[in-house]
Amino acid sequence: MAARGKKLINDPNDVVTQFIEGLAEAYPGVQYLDGFPEVKVVLRSDVAAGTYDKVAVICGGGSGHEPAHGGFVGQGMLTAAVSGDVFTSPPVNSILAAIRAVTGPKGCLLVVTNYTGDRLNFGLAAEEAKSEGYRVEMVIVGDDCALPPTQGIAGRRGLAGTILVNKVAGAAADAGLPLEKVAEQARHASELVGTMGVALSVCTLPGQETSDRLGPEQIELGLGIHGEPGAAVTELQPVDVVVTRVLKQILSPETQYVPITRGDRVILLTNGLGATPIMELMIATRKAVRELQLEYGIATDRIYTGSFMTSLDMQGFSLSIMKSDTTILQYLDASTKAPCWPAGADGNRQKPAKIAVPAPPSCAMKSDKMLQQSRELTKEGCILEVSIEAGAKEIIRIKDSLNEWDSKVGDGDCGTTMYRGAIAILDDMKKW
Repeated sequence: MAARGKKLINDPNDVVTQFIEGLAEAYPGVQYLDGFPEVKVVLRSDVAAGTYDKVAVICGGGSGHEPAHGGFVGQGMLTAAVSGDVFTSPPVNSILAAIRAVTGPKGCLLVVTNYTGDRLNFGLAAEEAKSEGYRVEMVIVGDDCALPPTQGIAGRRGLAGTILVNKVAGAAADAGLPLEKVAEQARHASELVGTMGVALSVCTLPGQETSDRLGPEQIELGLGIHGEPGAAVTELQPVDVVVTRVLKQILSPETQYVPITRGDRVILLTNGLGATPIMELMIATRKAVRELQLEYGIATDRIYTGSFMTSLDMQGFSLSIMKSDTTILQYLDASTKAPCWPAGADGNRQKPAKIAVPAPPSCAMKSDKMLQQSRELTKEGCILEVSIEAGAKEIIRIKDSLNEWDSKVGDGDCGTTMYRGAIAILDDMKKW
């Protein structure tokens, strides 16, 4: 029998409203729209529709993907974000309320992820807003590269690449471009980005049971951010192997998901899906940067690593690759006050240098004569060498047992620590 997932929440029905309340408390630059909690809209606290003289940029969708989208509301990015319940598209009246709240004479751009409910509800809200006299454009983002283009009628799903599109659109709007140009820049960005995710576990919805769809030694490639089935379930593999497979899928010349070829420059976004430590995300980033350079001849202009579009408590990550150009970089680098947008690492850098470990003073004082002394062992030395080697091998053998014993009284790493020391001793003995 599956166990109910453990969550740090109150009432499962209140998680979205209480998240928004906490967001507004934490970041004074964002507020929620009057009519909350029925109308779940986060908007810039410094924008009033009647006086706002720039294009408003609105995104949204079902909740459960935090910090998307409310965490990206701020000057230079989103003007407002509309939230539905967990994994549920926001209703038309909420989207329409957001449009009315922030749209001035310059109009409004809706950035919509490619899901049936989102396209339907945002599309209906846009048409109703137009009938009221508002200028509205809509850009659909479908950056998913997990499934062959011919499968399904809904097309490619909107994933973490949407965050990059939001940044481009928000910066273009903040620069004062007219609505048609802002939409053009957002649409251009959406055509340059591809994303694929992998997961070790399926997410658990608040108040529901934990899924056992993936076994303890399984990983799913292309799993959707709502738990939708992916392209394949396979045995758990080292992350370097997984990253290689993900990049091969995104950059496949057969499917041509993105117009990226050898010699191009790209933006890399490594996105945690909710329960992935930053350590693991950085390991994936490390491999992705090197794989792009060495196997594909592609350099990275900007690197973003963190949690941008999650799936509640899903263990896993996604990689988004966006083709770089001067305009894209300008918009990504533009100033923003969106609280969850990170600083990107400039890709124009030298290979990380390895700095030699300084020798202790006692070693530096040794004479060349001492260092050139015979390394032949006496009989007693041979006995000592055999003893040390046997001791080191025994430590290696009982590593797991030492960890288990240590876990009862400490942090469970005694065996691992001693194992590393034993390996270092054996390696050092080979040099003499």
